Amino acid sequence: MTASQARQGNSTTSVLGRRLGAELLKLRTAAGLTQPQAAKALSASTAKVAKLEGGWVPVRDPDIRALCELYGVHDPGTVGGLLELARIDRERRKASGWWDDYAMLGTMQEYVALENAATAIRAWQPAFIPGLLQTPAYVRALRSSPADTATVAHRRDPDEEFISARLARQERLTDDPPLALRTVLYESVLRNLPGDVETARGQLEHLTKIADLPSITLRVFPFSNGTHQGLNGSFNIISFAEPGAMDVVYSEAAFKQTWVEGGEGAAAYDELFELIASRSLDERESLSFIHNLSKDL
Repeated sequence: MTASQARQGNSTTSVLGRRLGAELLKLRTAAGLTQPQAAKALSASTAKVAKLEGGWVPVRDPDIRALCELYGVHDPGTVGGLLELARIDRERRKASGWWDDYAMLGTMQEYVALENAATAIRAWQPAFIPGLLQTPAYVRALRSSPADTATVAHRRDPDEEFISARLARQERLTDDPPLALRTVLYESVLRNLPGDVETARGQLEHLTKIADLPSITLRVFPFSNGTHQGLNGSFNIISFAEPGAMDVVYSEAAFKQTWVEGGEGAAAYDELFELIASRSLDERESLSFIHNLSKDL
């Protein structure tokens, strides 16, 4: 999303705002109502409803409750999910997080902000160790690798500042409550590690240790288990309430990042992740696999 796409007059759209707006639009459509009818319930203009549904402005709790009442939505889980998403979006719009101090994050700033607000993430990675699980030595080796020119557009920034930002992200894994992380790694991620043997062994050992955290699930998809659509690129499914309720997906390929904000698109990624996980080694087998790779270095 470019700056021009993100701003419209004095309004600012956000990933969470668009996700919430899409949910409100879906509920209004299902109820067979128009924007003017929704505006009347809010004692507001039709333009305001359009902005709410487009994610251009933050949504107040009374407005969400009034719209849910109008649309016949009384399920506490659904209403509560909308209220929580609106709360996080409002906080995200007005607050400055630690990530704002790291200019080198560039286009990743929006992702990091969502990661910081998330309750759970499911990550599939066919190429690199996920950022939340990388050691400082791995980051240094990766940033000095020719392959990094395709994934890091800010190579001129100091490596230590980048590592500091990465470690700040990892604090979410031990917060109270911690971020719940389910990760599946393709075997190539573990065999094609950057740096020397010491760096590779340190990264593999870090994976086995951090997998002991109750909030982290780590699995390996081995070469022997065949292929699947996920080999096209990595993706993270970010959840802010109940898993699957209002997920946002961030996917990456060479020179391209894509957001998928709920609906059938996010559901397709959810289905793909669960398929990959079901065909992967279980947790015990995965840790044994990683341990054996470390021993063979």
